[in-house]
Amino acid sequence: MEKSKLMILGLTVSLVLASCEVLEEATKTVSQNLPSAATSNKPQLTNQEVISGLKEALSVGIKNSVSVTSVTDGFLKNTAIRLPFPPDAIKVRQKALDLGMSAQVDKFETTLNRAAEEAVKEALPIFTNAITSMTISDGFAILNGGNGAATRYLKEKTTAQLTSAFRPRVEAAISKVQLTQYWEPIINKYNGAMTLTGGQKLNPDLNQFVTERAIAGLFIMVEKEENKIRLDPMARVTDILKKVFGSL
Repeated sequence: MEKSKLMILGLTVSLVLASCEVLEEATKTVSQNLPSAATSNKPQLTNQEVISGLKEALSVGIKNSVSVTSVTDGFLKNTAIRLPFPPDAIKVRQKALDLGMSAQVDKFETTLNRAAEEAVKEALPIFTNAITSMTISDGFAILNGGNGAATRYLKEKTTAQLTSAFRPRVEAAISKVQLTQYWEPIINKYNGAMTLTGGQKLNPDLNQFVTERAIAGLFIMVEKEENKIRLDPMARVTDILKKVFGSL
């Protein structure tokens, strides 16, 4: 009799424990499927709203970036994007200084940045058109990709196209500020010295150098503007920006 009671008691305890495990598992499942308080308070976004918000953010960033770089000293006085003497021709710079051409070197470096400042005046429509290549399927990945994600995407997708479209404007800008007027005396004097010493002559492509550095400088400024919108609510100047980036 006692053995039977013990068996019944053991069976009852087992059933109770099993029931508790089932209830606990069911509770976990329900909890996982319910939105948290924090999530439910965030605005629910459609793919279209996300892509519109990202395009708006880049548009704002580009406009702000062009407005501060296309003015006098926009590149020259900005240490983050200032164009230096071409690195491939740094020996030219030193040789020119050795030959007493410091004034020409300073003028050359100034007009190098003037060329970039002049060229980016034409950049706004090029960058604006490039934004349209962003697809809805990229939206949430870019939104949740952290600081600079939209800029990195834009850079990856459009740099080749921008370079092709931007270079003629750089060439025109270089011609307008007569940059070669300051470059040719320096490079010719350097190459003349190399003829006498048997050293290697140099002829860097200024158009390519200015094109690459001007585009890189713009992307630096665009990324700063993007990150400002991500982090600073006051920088979200439109309703779609407030809704999209307020969801992060």
